[in-house]
Amino acid sequence: MGFDDVLNKIFAWWNGATIGTLFTIAKRGRFVGTDEIGNKYYEAKDNSSYDGRKRRWVVYEGYADASKVPADWHGWLRYTFDLPPTEAPLPRRAWEKDHLPNFTGTPMAWRPQGSLAAEAKRPAATGDYQAWTPE
Repeated sequence: MGFDDVLNKIFAWWNGATIGTLFTIAKRGRFVGTDEIGNKYYEAKDNSSYDGRKRRWVVYEGYADASKVPADWHGWLRYTFDLPPTEAPLPRRAWEKDHLPNFTGTPMAWRPQGSLAAEAKRPAATGDYQAWTPE
């Protein structure tokens, strides 16, 4: 681990776990599993939350963005499911697509045809437009 990595662990909370978070995880957390993106999920060793349930949390792989959490892990984090997807995976239907995070504001965002941000040229006008003029 280089000097830049150490500085990132101390100050860059938006890009993975900081040193303080890693210390808390080592002291109070129990590793539960990892999703297909690389996010890591933890549960408290004791019932430390205000409602008596074990606290659950995620450490994001890379940039911290809540839309990177797949539906099955989201359900576990929010206590919809008692068992994590590593123990009781959700059944998948043939028509279900893989989870994708929200790409808005990134280079991978969808840009429709005709958008100024799209790489393709806008199609030529077809002549079916008539401008409105006041009478």
